[in-house]
Amino acid sequence: MEKLKILIPKGRIYDNVVELFNGAGISIKLPERAYRPTVNQDDLEIKVMKPQNIGKLLELGSHDIGFTGKDWIRETGADVEEIMDLGFDKVRIVAAVPETIDDTMLKTKRIIVATEYENIAKQWLDSKQIDSLVVRTYGATEVFPPDDADMIVDNTATGRTLIENGLRIVDTIMTSSTCLFASKIALSDPWKRQKISELKMLFEAVLDARERVMLEMNVTRARFQDLVQGLPSMRSPTVAPLYGDDGYAIKIAVKKSEVPTLLPRLKNLGATDILEYDLRKVVS
Repeated sequence: MEKLKILIPKGRIYDNVVELFNGAGISIKLPERAYRPTVNQDDLEIKVMKPQNIGKLLELGSHDIGFTGKDWIRETGADVEEIMDLGFDKVRIVAAVPETIDDTMLKTKRIIVATEYENIAKQWLDSKQIDSLVVRTYGATEVFPPDDADMIVDNTATGRTLIENGLRIVDTIMTSSTCLFASKIALSDPWKRQKISELKMLFEAVLDARERVMLEMNVTRARFQDLVQGLPSMRSPTVAPLYGDDGYAIKIAVKKSEVPTLLPRLKNLGATDILEYDLRKVVS
């Protein structure tokens, strides 16, 4: 049986990706100390790898799709195709220095730069014409200055860790989030391309549902027009007559962020028996 080979990253991204699959109805279970999860779909095969390796493995064609950050695709120069940005694990890749170093000092001496992103760092340093020696790190990059480095190039979500280590950001080099990438070799295969498209649709439906809730309510015939005209909706609301011809039942899918202001407005427009519940998937 033909299978779509999928790479899922180890570390902080793993849980978000597995939760996305679960939301799509695809169960992934990883035994302790294993790298090949079990999956409830016979046409899917999954392997867990470091996010740094995923781009190049896709480029080589040994796997078909994978999840990793845009930062690691840029760092490795992997020739792959982005299928969708999932928006998970948003970070900035930044250059940061100790508070004791001012910007003019960066131009007057050769500096040591500690980073996991050697290529990204070198490209940025060259663009700024900074004389530097780049030292590859393997985690905990923020602890190198001031004793072992003058600057770091690292990822940060909030900047708090940098501040706690006495560092200040001098530039944001790029922003990154978790994306679904595909091998160009896989996309040339009609079956795999179709399967990738189906997974994308499922993931989009799950992500869209996370942003919305369903509201159900009743309204009398006398208040019906006022209420319907005041409703936001993805398209038109779903309307059904109530038993006894005494009014209507209405359903609408709305953004979660609209609910705090929308509920009081609906009540004022005559809505009664309002229910709110989460959605699992939204297929537009």
